[in-house]
Amino acid sequence: METAPLKSFAAWARTALIREVNARLAAVLAPGASERVEQANAVAALEKAVAAAGGDETGRAFVADKVAYTWFNRIIALRFMDANGYTGIGVVSPQAGVKVGQPEILADAKRGVFDTGVVSQSTRTAVAGLLDGTRASGDAQGEAYALLLADYCRHWNRAMPFMFEQEGDFTELLIPADLLADDSVLNRAVKVLTADVCKDVEVIGWLYQFYISERKDEVFAGFKKNKKAGAQEIPAATQLFTPHWIVRYLVENSVGRLWMLNHPSSALVARMDYYIAPVDEETDFLRIAKPEDLKVIDPACGSGHMLTYAFDLLYAIYEEEGYAPTDIPGLILTHNIYGTEIDPRAGALASFALTMKARGSQRTFFNRQVEPNICVLDPITFTTDELSELATADGDHRDEEAFWTQFAHADTFGSLIQPDTDLTARLADHLSTLDDDGSILRASVLDRAARVIDQATYLTRSYAVAVANPPYMGSKQMNALLSQFMK
Repeated sequence: METAPLKSFAAWARTALIREVNARLAAVLAPGASERVEQANAVAALEKAVAAAGGDETGRAFVADKVAYTWFNRIIALRFMDANGYTGIGVVSPQAGVKVGQPEILADAKRGVFDTGVVSQSTRTAVAGLLDGTRASGDAQGEAYALLLADYCRHWNRAMPFMFEQEGDFTELLIPADLLADDSVLNRAVKVLTADVCKDVEVIGWLYQFYISERKDEVFAGFKKNKKAGAQEIPAATQLFTPHWIVRYLVENSVGRLWMLNHPSSALVARMDYYIAPVDEETDFLRIAKPEDLKVIDPACGSGHMLTYAFDLLYAIYEEEGYAPTDIPGLILTHNIYGTEIDPRAGALASFALTMKARGSQRTFFNRQVEPNICVLDPITFTTDELSELATADGDHRDEEAFWTQFAHADTFGSLIQPDTDLTARLADHLSTLDDDGSILRASVLDRAARVIDQATYLTRSYAVAVANPPYMGSKQMNALLSQFMK
């Protein structure tokens, strides 16, 4: 894959999106902004996010960066699906066969054509008013397209909630204002992500690496000044997109090797160019009776490059074993492929890449609502009083508190955290007996506790294969928290 155009586009897009989102942020949070009345809940959520990130310019900069990459992810995801015919209509792209032009959903709207299963009545009314001039606007087409795009993102939330927001998410408020301009991020995405480029989902990983390259340079410049890497710096400092031949070598000699040891006559060997067959007979290996038993985890999965190739091998295994092609993608995502990751941006792209592999193999896959088993390890904390609410009657409270708080720095330690298997099971059972009693605050505690159980389950589950190109960072760059943990 020719990556130079991808690198140029992604680096430029980051700067452009942050600038445009900052402009929207200032407009939306202005004292007299119409959004404060029309979308009061979303504005309140936005103000809360800014405050939580440090408030003032610090908080705004953090939110702008987060929303910018969120829209970058969505634009490239929609372009990838458009190019492969998965959306059914050009959401960010012109009509099929047309290289330059407005997105097809806007062109259709101008003719009064809407997909009523996607576009709400209120949006149809607003868009029609904007386009016929009965609704005042300084940029009627831009505003109409933003409304349509928001509805399509909500529609895809059903199949891919990890990538697209639910209704009311404040990211809708911050949609870049100039998406229809000739030199917009959207139009550049269409030009760079051609149909040929989008034949390989690997493009998603390359784009993310290039998107964060400027941030990576900033982090490494800090290292030269003796700065240390904390939770905000580790993803940029350690993520490197693994070349495909290395991915194939690692996956074929782990996933492929274990299957061949259990099924020596398998034709899988014919497709594994980097496989090294054992010289001597091996008798000590994990027994795998059926494809569903071949559980694979990448504990630092990034944007999913290892896992998407594992999908290919697993598909061939299921096919060889006589499974129905319509069932195979769902079986693989349900039983075989797992990943953990500390960077939510990369985790979302890993889930997206696996979903695209499944959709590419099965036309109606989106209707099955099967989500990839990718777990972003979130930092989770509790107050002393909240920990008391979670205590069992007969357990060791110190052990329990250590369990509930073990993910407080998950965005730093990631899959290095080692939960206790028995305690995970026991506290999961205990949590199932608790009720929020109608209290919003108690519901928040139980939701966070459920998330702890979920993350601990990923890290205690038994897997047949662990395959990874682990993150690299010298001890000199580690902050005090990580250095102490590693000791």
